[in-house]
Amino acid sequence: MVEKYFEAMEKLRKQDEMIKTRMKKIKHKIAVISGKGGVGKSIVTANIALAFAKKGYNIGILDADFHGPSIPKILGIRGNMLKASSSGILPVTGPLNIKIVSIDFLLPKDETPVIWRGPLKINAIRQFLSEVAWGDLDILFIDLPPGTGDEPLSLIKFIPEMDGVIVVTIPSEISQLVVKKSIKFAKELNIPIIGIVENMSGFTCPNCDFQINLFNAGGRRKIAKELNVPFLGEIPLDVELSKSADEGQPLIIKDSTSKTLKSFITIANKVEEFLKGKSNVS
Repeated sequence: MVEKYFEAMEKLRKQDEMIKTRMKKIKHKIAVISGKGGVGKSIVTANIALAFAKKGYNIGILDADFHGPSIPKILGIRGNMLKASSSGILPVTGPLNIKIVSIDFLLPKDETPVIWRGPLKINAIRQFLSEVAWGDLDILFIDLPPGTGDEPLSLIKFIPEMDGVIVVTIPSEISQLVVKKSIKFAKELNIPIIGIVENMSGFTCPNCDFQINLFNAGGRRKIAKELNVPFLGEIPLDVELSKSADEGQPLIIKDSTSKTLKSFITIANKVEEFLKGKSNVS
């Protein structure tokens, strides 16, 4: 019994060392979080990552939402499988040469659920971080599951030198109440908050350009000011954005004239400024 305990502890020690080794090759690590589901966090993650890739950065995305992995669908790369090599697990290459790892690449069927308790998910997180051969990356975006439970806590704890978090919300009062928990969660873990992104921020009629606020307007700026965190920008409720995610054809590749795409580029520019304030990302 004692021997098994020490064997398990030695395995964890070796994993921790390997995580440090893997992460040293990645200049910057950014987690994208939300207090609740349904705010479009994965769409925001994918499009900000693509905006950086279009600038010429080497980008990776770790889709850490085991129960609702969306990144492969959004990027149009479902059906791929992770492969092993002598250097470790190889990420799937997506649009603009982004490297992606997701539990979706390990599931036999689209409808296969991941029925795991906390310890299994934590073990999977450790395995992804220690065994995936990302290579040299400028930025790794980690698409975290909603909330402040096991997976977000474990990932932030396991990854050394996390640069910061991007918090995604929508204009509804319910989302604004919950997003405060995510911000305080990051602050308690001493992780810098890069800023807040408001998704689904108003709807513009495609026929007459009339702006309609489907939720209460102005809440995101109030939260940013109240909690002293930057506001990165707003993404409109855009039919084309939703359609592009369903079709697996991101806006940044499909439509370079989109106003929504320009919003993502503006947000990416602000994130870039934040990183340049810390070190050189070029």
